[in-house]
Amino acid sequence: MKDQVTELGEFIRAQRERSAISVRNLAERAGISNPYLSQIERGLRKPSAEILKGIAKGLSISAETLYVRAGLLEHPDGTPSVIEAIDDDPALTARQRQALLEIYRSFLDQNDEN
Repeated sequence: MKDQVTELGEFIRAQRERSAISVRNLAERAGISNPYLSQIERGLRKPSAEILKGIAKGLSISAETLYVRAGLLEHPDGTPSVIEAIDDDPALTARQRQALLEIYRSFLDQNDEN
Protein backbone atom coordinates (compact mmCIF):
# COMPACT_ATOMS: atom_id res chain seq x y z
CA MET A 1 0.00 0.00 0.00
CA LYS A 2 1.30 3.45 -0.89
CA ASP A 3 1.91 5.98 1.80
CA GLN A 4 0.40 9.45 1.83
CA VAL A 5 3.62 11.20 0.74
CA THR A 6 3.94 8.93 -2.30
CA GLU A 7 0.29 9.43 -3.24
CA LEU A 8 0.67 13.20 -2.86
CA GLY A 9 3.70 13.18 -5.14
CA GLU A 10 1.92 11.09 -7.74
CA PHE A 11 -1.06 13.44 -7.63
CA ILE A 12 1.17 16.48 -8.11
CA ARG A 13 2.95 14.80 -11.04
CA ALA A 14 -0.38 13.83 -12.64
CA GLN A 15 -1.70 17.38 -12.29
CA ARG A 16 1.52 18.79 -13.76
CA GLU A 17 1.48 16.39 -16.70
CA ARG A 18 -2.23 16.95 -17.31
CA SER A 19 -1.56 20.68 -17.45
CA ALA A 20 1.44 20.10 -19.77
CA ILE A 21 3.84 21.90 -17.43
CA SER A 22 7.47 20.83 -17.20
CA VAL A 23 9.14 20.10 -13.88
CA ARG A 24 11.38 23.11 -14.43
CA ASN A 25 8.44 25.40 -15.14
CA LEU A 26 6.41 24.26 -12.14
CA ALA A 27 9.41 24.50 -9.85
CA GLU A 28 9.96 28.05 -11.06
CA ARG A 29 6.28 28.94 -10.52
CA ALA A 30 6.33 27.39 -7.04
CA GLY A 31 9.61 29.04 -6.06
CA ILE A 32 11.46 25.78 -5.40
CA SER A 33 14.32 23.93 -7.10
CA ASN A 34 13.82 21.33 -9.83
CA PRO A 35 15.45 18.56 -7.75
CA TYR A 36 13.23 19.33 -4.75
CA LEU A 37 10.06 19.19 -6.88
CA SER A 38 11.27 15.94 -8.41
CA GLN A 39 11.80 14.48 -4.93
CA ILE A 40 8.30 15.57 -3.92
CA GLU A 41 6.79 13.94 -7.01
CA ARG A 42 8.66 10.69 -6.29
CA GLY A 43 7.43 10.67 -2.68
CA LEU A 44 10.89 11.16 -1.21
CA ARG A 45 10.08 14.47 0.51
CA LYS A 46 7.05 15.72 2.39
CA PRO A 47 6.58 19.39 1.49
CA SER A 48 5.51 22.04 3.97
CA ALA A 49 2.17 23.81 3.73
CA GLU A 50 3.94 26.84 2.26
CA ILE A 51 5.57 24.74 -0.48
CA LEU A 52 2.23 23.06 -1.22
CA LYS A 53 0.64 26.49 -1.56
CA GLY A 54 3.27 27.47 -4.15
CA ILE A 55 2.83 24.22 -6.05
CA ALA A 56 -0.96 24.64 -6.03
CA LYS A 57 -0.63 28.15 -7.38
CA GLY A 58 1.73 26.92 -10.10
CA LEU A 59 -0.78 24.23 -11.08
CA SER A 60 -3.80 26.56 -10.87
CA ILE A 61 -5.50 24.32 -8.32
CA SER A 62 -6.57 25.01 -4.77
CA ALA A 63 -4.06 24.70 -1.96
CA GLU A 64 -6.84 23.02 0.05
CA THR A 65 -6.74 20.05 -2.31
CA LEU A 66 -3.04 19.52 -1.71
CA TYR A 67 -3.42 20.11 2.04
CA VAL A 68 -6.06 17.38 2.28
CA ARG A 69 -3.94 14.98 0.21
CA ALA A 70 -0.93 15.74 2.43
CA GLY A 71 -2.96 15.07 5.57
CA LEU A 72 -2.84 18.66 6.76
CA LEU A 73 -6.63 19.11 6.47
CA GLU A 74 -9.49 16.69 6.84
CA HIS A 75 -13.09 16.90 5.78
CA PRO A 76 -15.48 16.32 8.67
CA ASP A 77 -17.59 13.78 6.78
CA GLY A 78 -14.80 12.28 4.68
CA THR A 79 -16.27 13.41 1.36
CA PRO A 80 -14.32 15.51 -1.12
CA SER A 81 -15.14 19.19 -1.32
CA VAL A 82 -16.45 20.86 -4.46
CA ILE A 83 -13.00 22.38 -4.86
CA GLU A 84 -11.33 18.96 -4.72
CA ALA A 85 -13.85 17.51 -7.16
CA ILE A 86 -13.09 20.27 -9.65
CA ASP A 87 -9.33 19.88 -9.10
CA ASP A 88 -9.51 16.10 -9.56
CA ASP A 89 -11.62 16.07 -12.72
CA PRO A 90 -9.39 14.79 -15.55
CA ALA A 91 -11.85 16.00 -18.19
CA LEU A 92 -11.11 19.66 -17.37
CA THR A 93 -8.15 21.70 -18.54
CA ALA A 94 -6.18 23.81 -16.07
CA ARG A 95 -7.90 26.95 -17.38
CA GLN A 96 -11.35 25.37 -17.06
CA ARG A 97 -10.61 24.28 -13.48
CA GLN A 98 -9.43 27.77 -12.63
CA ALA A 99 -12.55 29.37 -14.16
CA LEU A 100 -14.90 27.01 -12.30
CA LEU A 101 -13.10 27.64 -9.02
CA GLU A 102 -13.33 31.41 -9.51
CA ILE A 103 -17.07 31.16 -10.18
CA TYR A 104 -17.63 28.85 -7.21
CA ARG A 105 -15.69 31.13 -4.85
CA SER A 106 -17.57 34.19 -6.11
CA PHE A 107 -20.86 32.44 -5.26
CA LEU A 108 -19.58 31.66 -1.77
CA ASP A 109 -18.44 35.25 -1.28
CA GLN A 110 -21.81 36.52 -2.49
CA ASN A 111 -23.64 34.20 -0.06
CA ASP A 112 -21.45 35.42 2.81
CA GLU A 113 -22.51 39.00 2.05
CA ASN A 114 -26.22 38.13 2.30
